Amino acid sequence: MAEATEKKAKTKKKSANQTLVIVESPAKAKTIEKYLGPGYTVKASMGHLIDLPKSRIAINVEDNFQPEYITVRGKAKLLKELQKDAKKSDTVLLASDNDREGEAIAWHLKNAIQDKTEAKIGRIVFNEITPVAIKEAVKNPGEIIEAKVNAQKARRVLDRLVGYNLSPLLWSKVKNGLSAGRVQSVALRLICEREEEVENFLPEEYWTLDADFVKGKSSFTAQLVTYKGEKPVLKSESDVNNIIEEIKNAECKVVGIKHTDKVVRPKAPFTTSKLQQSAANKLGFTSRKTMQIAQQLYEGVNIGTSRVGLITYMRTDSVRISQTALDEVRDWISKNHPEDLPAEQIQYAVGKGAQDAHEGIRPTYVTYTPDSVKEYLTRDQLRLYTIIWERFVSSQMNNAKTRTTSAEIQAGDAVFRVSASKIVDKGFYRVIHLLSSKEDSTGSLPSLKEGEALSATKFYPEQHFTQGPARFTDASIVKTLEEKGIGRPSTYAPIISVLLDRYYVTRVNKQLVPTQLGRMICKILVESFPDVINETFTAEVENDLDSVEQDKLVWNNMIGDFYTPFKNRVDEVMEKQESVKGFLDETTDKICEKCGKPMVKKLGRFGFFLACSGFPECHNTRSIPLAKCPMPECNGEIVARKTKGRGKEFYGCTNYPTCNFISHFKPVDQYCPKCGWFMVEKYDKKNGSYKSCINPDCDYLHSVTEAVEEAQKEALAKENQALKLAEEASKENQD
Repeated sequence: MAEATEKKAKTKKKSANQTLVIVESPAKAKTIEKYLGPGYTVKASMGHLIDLPKSRIAINVEDNFQPEYITVRGKAKLLKELQKDAKKSDTVLLASDNDREGEAIAWHLKNAIQDKTEAKIGRIVFNEITPVAIKEAVKNPGEIIEAKVNAQKARRVLDRLVGYNLSPLLWSKVKNGLSAGRVQSVALRLICEREEEVENFLPEEYWTLDADFVKGKSSFTAQLVTYKGEKPVLKSESDVNNIIEEIKNAECKVVGIKHTDKVVRPKAPFTTSKLQQSAANKLGFTSRKTMQIAQQLYEGVNIGTSRVGLITYMRTDSVRISQTALDEVRDWISKNHPEDLPAEQIQYAVGKGAQDAHEGIRPTYVTYTPDSVKEYLTRDQLRLYTIIWERFVSSQMNNAKTRTTSAEIQAGDAVFRVSASKIVDKGFYRVIHLLSSKEDSTGSLPSLKEGEALSATKFYPEQHFTQGPARFTDASIVKTLEEKGIGRPSTYAPIISVLLDRYYVTRVNKQLVPTQLGRMICKILVESFPDVINETFTAEVENDLDSVEQDKLVWNNMIGDFYTPFKNRVDEVMEKQESVKGFLDETTDKICEKCGKPMVKKLGRFGFFLACSGFPECHNTRSIPLAKCPMPECNGEIVARKTKGRGKEFYGCTNYPTCNFISHFKPVDQYCPKCGWFMVEKYDKKNGSYKSCINPDCDYLHSVTEAVEEAQKEALAKENQALKLAEEASKENQD
């Protein structure tokens, strides 16, 4: 009886032909299961189920660098469930992402379930989550690519060897809990070196001169471009005033009109880095936010009663587009903008060193225009989807044409110039809205003729200061990492996040600024490991990983060539590097209000703070005061605080709630000479960073000129200090 029941169950199972599909995320599983229907079960692995342990290095150096994998903590139950599901199935399809990490996830899953089931195990990949793409992938399962797995293994082992050797060094010499990494430390170095350039830059004053000219009822403003036949060098206000005095009563006339046509070509579809840059510049998104929203659009959102993956895979450095997608977009353009459909489809060159596994980022269905889906998306989802849609559709449209009209007006010995641009042939601009820029069109001019007389009605002398190098933003650091070959599309956002989370870098006005902790770590690592913490080594590693993936390089050999000299250097630095731990703790004149002992300035994960010197008996800590509270009859101090939720920083009084004074600008160690309130650092695009008084009733503004003088004094003081130290060192050597 039992045998008959078992035979019946097996027959039933066979006829059911159950297929288990394992993807990485639940959102993706939900979308794909709707597409496949009965006979398919779609489950999520939630990323890696098997990986290196966090508690130890887990690389067997003696056994050719073999990694010692374990089931990820907290994932054992999920793994058993997947093994159980696999046992019930006839076929198991591993559908993790089509990149190195996804291939490794599939490889680990196969090893974990193949002894638990008789099912046939296959690997499927797809670039977009659409019914056609998913069903096509299911029909044509392939094998796991071992070379791709080896590339991921090599990257993981190398990063583990670097991180788990450098981090203990930092714990020993700087502070417990710090970390270093092959890629993150190079990115930190770039940010720190840029900060040094910013600090060392001394602005120089210069002036410009604009003038209003009138023709009939029309007026326009032009800028001085030559004086007495030469480009004017205006270093002071008196230089400008001398020119104004010379020309203010001179006759004015148009001496030249020039029309210039320019062809503007559409840009290629987005790669990961270009998407992050555009989202940062146009939408103000951080790299992490961009990738989170792109992931949502890729995995699927509910559009009415259907669940749709709206964009293709968002981690790619290729601009290649499938023929099916090209046919679809050309069909859409022919119906909606037939006059701007090129005779032939436009091909874009894939960048040097780009991996061509995925297409460029594009909408899965071009017919899902931003307007047609806006009611189903959040505001941020819609904005990101819009720029992806606009960039892709415009990439297959005709060029646009702009016309720039320039006019030169002579006033005595001075020549002023004014230019205006307008779009004369829209071309691909017909679908560009959110991606449009102010430079696309710059207004218009009244009709002017050469020799025509004009009147100069007003002059505008304006002071400026030369701009130094800009600090990195999310957009510019991603661009730099890509250009230098540091990291891959999947790593750009995590690199920035790690630096921020570990307080090596902070964001100030969307700029990435290294902390004192970050600069200290960078200095030690760069001085001790110049051959590792540099962009050349990091880029070469990426090239080697590509060679491993192409089966041109054995991964163990790649690691072996690096490890021995690196480990010898780590041991040498560990022995000879002096500890700086003592320099981080500084006794202050502040007294602990709980036990009366002195407070000590310490460096924590989120910056400096005050801690009681009576620790561990007294656990009292508080923020570092930045300034005295300016409110009458209040003896409090201003400290940094954070709001709940998003944790936005502001500055408030320690006597809160008795004193509710707050500032959203960071205090600097300086007080207003006019009213005595503290000064704060402000920022605008025109002047950059500058100081002003926090008192709303005080008009004292720290001018850029004063800031320059202070920077010069500070630079001179540093130079004198360096000379003094050099003299002392020289005397010691002589003695």
